[in-house]
Amino acid sequence: MISEVFITCAVTGGAPAKQPNVPKTPAQIAEAAIDAAREGAAVVHIHVRDPETGMSSRDPALFREVVQRIRKSDVNPVLNLTAGTGSDLVLGGPESPLSLSPRTDMPGAMERLAHVEDLRPEICTVDCGSMNFGRNEFIMANTPGMLSALCARIQELGVRPELEVFDTGHLVQVHDLIKEGLIDDPPLIQLCMGIRYGAPDDATTLMALVHQLPPRAIYSAFSIGPMQMPYVALAPIVGANVRVGLEDNLYLSRGRLATNAELVQRAVGILERIGVRVMGPDEVREKLALKAYH
Repeated sequence: MISEVFITCAVTGGAPAKQPNVPKTPAQIAEAAIDAAREGAAVVHIHVRDPETGMSSRDPALFREVVQRIRKSDVNPVLNLTAGTGSDLVLGGPESPLSLSPRTDMPGAMERLAHVEDLRPEICTVDCGSMNFGRNEFIMANTPGMLSALCARIQELGVRPELEVFDTGHLVQVHDLIKEGLIDDPPLIQLCMGIRYGAPDDATTLMALVHQLPPRAIYSAFSIGPMQMPYVALAPIVGANVRVGLEDNLYLSRGRLATNAELVQRAVGILERIGVRVMGPDEVREKLALKAYH
């Protein structure tokens, strides 16, 4: 067990917004991140959405507006921008798989990192492999070659990659990236549990992943849905930091829709009650040897 952790708040993901508190516009996303930071989130994890449709976007202008609003605020959380958008391979069905759906979005590595190069956040996420996503023809596609190219450029930019692991094979990829010299110490890893066709959120599977982590790794663990808060208590027991937010879970309790700030507030309360200290953003910067670009 570790006695101090940092909290990441993932304020909005890429899936269709299923409740009114999920922020969609740049102003709403920035406000949600600022409120989460005020409640104790040291790190804010940012996706952006098309303000008209609410669907996931990788428009650098939208990221720029969110980041500028946060940087001008009275809080100073560590900024963690997604670099996962652009791995959407949507096949045409069992009889015509290569008739790709118009929803397919597979840009090159440098295009996927345009907003990271522009804004230089302290952290950006990298999904460390491919997997079926949902029950339809959607594949999250990240080949070893693509991941090497992404991590090489992220390293050149001086940004810390957060390596998102959805299953055991993704940790094999993490070890390969480290062997290639593309990940600086300390490796930063996010164990993503409970996503369909990825690692289930039971404690045995979590420990199997923990036991395969590279040396010196700093890592977090979360689960989606109703297991989000149990994982807040479980994470420090297995040496992990904490992630909450509306990207992963929409409810504060049964039937009670949450806000990002409320989820962070609840997480802080759980951690303090079990004797775990919540770290501030500057402590996280020092722990992760982050480079600031304010």
